[in-house]
Amino acid sequence: MKTVRNILLAGCSAAVLTACNGASDVASPGAGTVNVNISNPAPTPTPTPAPTSSLVTPATGCPTIADPQGLADGGTITGPTGTYRICTLPARFVRSVTLPKISGLLYQLAGRTDVGYDNGPTALSSTNTRTVTDPSGATITLTADSNVTLTIQPGVIIYANTGVAWLNVNRGNKIQAAGTASAPIIFTSRDNILGLNTDNSSGQWGGVVLSGRAPITDCAASSATPGTVACERQTEGAVDPALYGGATATDNSGTLSFVQIRYSGYVLSANSELQSLTTQGVGSGTTLDHIQTFNSSDDGAEFFGGRVNMKYYISVGAEDDNLDTDTGVKANFQYVIAVQRNGATPAIADAMIEADSDNGVDGDNPRQNVFLSNFTFIDRVAGNSDVASILLRGGTDYTLVNGVMLNTVTNPCLRISRAQTASTTQNAAIDEYGAPQFRSVVFNGCGSQPFVGANSVTDAQVSAIFGSGSNNNNVNYTPTLTSLFVNGANETAVTAFNAATFNGQSFNGTTLTPTGFFDTTTYIGAVKDANDNWYKGWTCNSGTASFGTGNTGLCTSLPTT
Repeated sequence: MKTVRNILLAGCSAAVLTACNGASDVASPGAGTVNVNISNPAPTPTPTPAPTSSLVTPATGCPTIADPQGLADGGTITGPTGTYRICTLPARFVRSVTLPKISGLLYQLAGRTDVGYDNGPTALSSTNTRTVTDPSGATITLTADSNVTLTIQPGVIIYANTGVAWLNVNRGNKIQAAGTASAPIIFTSRDNILGLNTDNSSGQWGGVVLSGRAPITDCAASSATPGTVACERQTEGAVDPALYGGATATDNSGTLSFVQIRYSGYVLSANSELQSLTTQGVGSGTTLDHIQTFNSSDDGAEFFGGRVNMKYYISVGAEDDNLDTDTGVKANFQYVIAVQRNGATPAIADAMIEADSDNGVDGDNPRQNVFLSNFTFIDRVAGNSDVASILLRGGTDYTLVNGVMLNTVTNPCLRISRAQTASTTQNAAIDEYGAPQFRSVVFNGCGSQPFVGANSVTDAQVSAIFGSGSNNNNVNYTPTLTSLFVNGANETAVTAFNAATFNGQSFNGTTLTPTGFFDTTTYIGAVKDANDNWYKGWTCNSGTASFGTGNTGLCTSLPTT
């Protein structure tokens, strides 16, 4: 029996051990009881997914558009942010098209790209025809405006493949480039895509040009009457005809909204270059807002004639002027930030404002008349060719209110040239609105000679026109700006001028300021305080000026969303 019992016990033990194959821990038997502890093996770990690459991958192809020429697949281009499909735009759009936002796709300007045909200074009809050459080389007769609209969806990036590339929206056609605060539209250069640019790169392609039918002066034909359909001009630097001008003050060239224009200003010909943004003869029906220009080798924006209304404009790193107005433009601007790159020798920038030109036709009508409210200018370049931070000349009429200008170098702040510019008498016969006006404008860093006269205007006259100590103007204010351009205590303390009082003003039979354009203002400068964030999200950053986080990142790079 003992033997049998031992055999049974041994068998049971073997059975238990067999059942526990793989166990890692078997406890010793206790008082007459065998205790078996089983530790389960650790589960096989779930493999950690390989990190998803943040680099952009190319789209599979180019979208189909309504224009019969279509988009040419240009292969791919690779830069620090990834690889993109290239879809080349036709040299001329002859049908209205939409450029959709597609991940991994860039649109390319291979050279000058026209939106529609130039339909001339007046609308075409069966009795007012125009002969043009279509993309195939055939001659056709237009009996109505081509009415081509180029629509660009939010987030689209268009780059120029060559220096001489530029976009021209012809008379009788439109652009609808309406980005959003979170998805701006970006026009830029090939080097920007390739990651070759620095904060000092510039002049790598032409720019964006809007050509309209509104009145202009300085006519190309000496026999033409300024402000009429006979008064036309050629785009600066353009080799082939690119005309603008007419007599339709309400003309509509479309919309630019939430747009960046980077690294423009290539010399097209004869030492003439474009700006980041050039409007020429555009009418009051055109919508311009939330536009950032970055590192133009010429002006940030220049406005040749027409009727211009623009809000929320930022100019960074322009190598000439930041806000240039010419040839009889009547313009209204509100909320403007302009920041120059740090000074260098020779100077790499000119004035914050250059208004009109002293020339043989600066008495033409319509006379330039500009209203500017809520601006912050950071002048960092000494010894510019315009002599001062702000140059008003050529008989221009100009009103500046609610402004802050900080000179980090010592420059004269205001220069006025020619007696007609300084004239204090209104004269409807020559469309003369009077002397420049300043209300609630403060300057800093103007040096020992803040006001400069030229061409029969004395320094004392310029000083009297600005009127420091009256109308809340101050040539010696102490800046307390934060984050470069945001108002601090001293800016907040200045009593503001209510720009809404400009709304609906007219002179000499011409509406100067549209009803409702200017917002009611209770502060000077472009940015009221830290809670005022109109510049955030849609802009790019650089060593020259940072607009915070949550935007498209560095101007030297591309957004990858």
